[in-house]
Amino acid sequence: MTDRFYFRQLLSGLDFALDDPVAEQMVNFVYAFGDRETGEAVLVDPAYRPAELIDLVEADDMRVSAVFATHYHADHVGGNLGGRAQIAGIVELLERIDVPIHVQADEVEWVTKRTGVGEDSLVAHAAGDVVAVGDFEVSLIHTPGHTPGSQCLLVNGRLISGDTLFLDGCGRTDLPGSDPQEMYRTLTQRLSDISDDTILFPGHLYSADPSAPMGDVRQHNRALVPASAEQWLAMFAR
Repeated sequence: MTDRFYFRQLLSGLDFALDDPVAEQMVNFVYAFGDRETGEAVLVDPAYRPAELIDLVEADDMRVSAVFATHYHADHVGGNLGGRAQIAGIVELLERIDVPIHVQADEVEWVTKRTGVGEDSLVAHAAGDVVAVGDFEVSLIHTPGHTPGSQCLLVNGRLISGDTLFLDGCGRTDLPGSDPQEMYRTLTQRLSDISDDTILFPGHLYSADPSAPMGDVRQHNRALVPASAEQWLAMFAR
């Protein structure tokens, strides 16, 4: 991790959207990262107040050149939150800046239906794709389970995991598009090569700490404890 790498972890209801009770209740993390030398930065899951998030990045003398969406849920990309609230997200962001929205290919249909953003604004990726942000490479890991096209971002010693994996627990598997068996495969296979010293940055503040090394997460996360698929499904499939 170098000083050249720009990185911010922003908590909804605290670092932005301060007067939004839904943002405060949902405790979403939005991430901004990039290359200080080139000035390029990206936003990950810019929901609630996308204009505020752009302003925060620009106040750091960076410019938003792209967006990554970890999955289609409204508290990450905008849209209707189960009838409880209409959340601003990538639609409103695109009204201010014209940048590509990077999504996993299996999530394209879900994102377009839930947000109204056209496919021409989305860049669809396959598992293992690498995207450059300045001089830094972002490896995209397809992690289905919470949604069909959930993806995690691996960049400069950090894993931005969306709702796939939290410091304690994992994303729900009882929502439209969820699949508990795929979630088990994601946790035990697709993320198995992530080194113990990689720092996990989740999509919500569901624990006392906002981040932790993967080695610590593997030791203490209850979703990583079961020794078999049958045991895991009995504990977590809903």
